[in-house]
Amino acid sequence: MTHRYKYLDLVMAFFVTVLIVSNIASSAKIVGLGFSLFGTPLSFDGGTLLFPLSYVFGDILTEVYGFRASRRVIWTGFAALALAALVFFMLKALPGDAGWESYAGSAAYSAILGGMSSGGLVLASLAAYWAGEFSNSVVLSKLKILMKGKLLWVRTIGSTLIGEALDSLVFVFIASLCGVFGWELFVSLTLTNYLLKCSIEVLMTPVTYRVTAFLKKNENADVYDTGISFNPFKRGLH
Repeated sequence: MTHRYKYLDLVMAFFVTVLIVSNIASSAKIVGLGFSLFGTPLSFDGGTLLFPLSYVFGDILTEVYGFRASRRVIWTGFAALALAALVFFMLKALPGDAGWESYAGSAAYSAILGGMSSGGLVLASLAAYWAGEFSNSVVLSKLKILMKGKLLWVRTIGSTLIGEALDSLVFVFIASLCGVFGWELFVSLTLTNYLLKCSIEVLMTPVTYRVTAFLKKNENADVYDTGISFNPFKRGLH
């Protein structure tokens, strides 16, 4: 009989919401911190403030429910993000109302939300999300077995260091390659995004501990992924 979880759908809903909102914020604004690190001006896209929470949820999903449940949620987020990008693309293609054009207009839409409707940012977001989330989940799952479930903070932070590195590099590289960001911002965005995302994950560690403990107790679940396939394309929870 399939184990029916009470909170899995809720965690998945928060995960997908964070994913979509953070990608819209990434398109909307680049924030400058006003100082440099080793001569590199630090700046970050708007989604950096929220996107690390998706890794927190990813850690919680894998730690409590296991990689197979996490895999299903990651693919759900992937599909939702692709759908959001399609909606923004369709909106961009449709003619604007004359009144709207007078106070906002297609140029403003393209400048602020155009990234979510352009192939470049969508491709960058999907590729980075896929690489980062799956690597984070696999590393955490394998570390849990290796460490026999101890030292959760080592596993969550360690998996995040790898997942966020791939995510930041892939996202900024593809976005720059497609002209979404200028190449002059490559090092700054990659470095700042990585440092901020990992820092937020570290700061969220006490929350991760509390939520994980609550879910393990109330779901009666603490999955160890022994003898399973880590193939991201395998369907289902079994």
